[in-house]
Amino acid sequence: MNNINTILVIDDDKSIVELMRDFFENDGFHVKTAYDTAHALTVFEQNPIHCILLDIMMPGENGFEFCRRIRKDSNVPILFLSARSNDVDKIRGLGLGGDDYIVKNASPGEIVARVKAVLRRSNSQEAINSKLLDYGRLAINLTTREVLINGKSISLTPKEYDLLQLFAEHPKYVFTYDQLLDKFWEGIGDKHTIRVHLSRLREKIEFDPNDPQYIINVWGIGYRFKGE
Repeated sequence: MNNINTILVIDDDKSIVELMRDFFENDGFHVKTAYDTAHALTVFEQNPIHCILLDIMMPGENGFEFCRRIRKDSNVPILFLSARSNDVDKIRGLGLGGDDYIVKNASPGEIVARVKAVLRRSNSQEAINSKLLDYGRLAINLTTREVLINGKSISLTPKEYDLLQLFAEHPKYVFTYDQLLDKFWEGIGDKHTIRVHLSRLREKIEFDPNDPQYIINVWGIGYRFKGE
């Protein structure tokens, strides 16, 4: 994703669309527009969209239905923009996966500010998620150094964790015995040293240590991590 966010503004009121386009572009956004959800879906599928500002009452499919459709495949932030201020619509919109609900009497400046706030939260969550390596039954939190097997935390020694992180961050890359010795044992030791540590690690992370699915032997050379 580039550093400039692209927002999709969807409203059948062209004057509102153009007003919001001016304000968002003035704040450095790229802006895509649509006056109905059919066109909006095409725009969404053909462009990298980082946020959606969505009217509710439109001809054809309404904003609620469009939100439900998008949420089947995407977590893109969605902010409802509606002339209706009742709690029922607000609760429904947020319940369908909307990130905010804005009444149209809000100023354009407030709308831009609330979009930026939602994007900050979204980007923060993406940063957190990017520090999680997920390989099915095995997951590694690079921030906390926690390793999970089927959702349950397991205990690794610092050396075992460091070995696992190296392999998991470089799936399919073959690490030779010499590379592993240089990195983790300052070149002191032999193949047996590595085999002992990896055997203990496999006992903790593999379903069957005798038939490993993650850390694979490359005979005569070293080991690689099978990430798929």
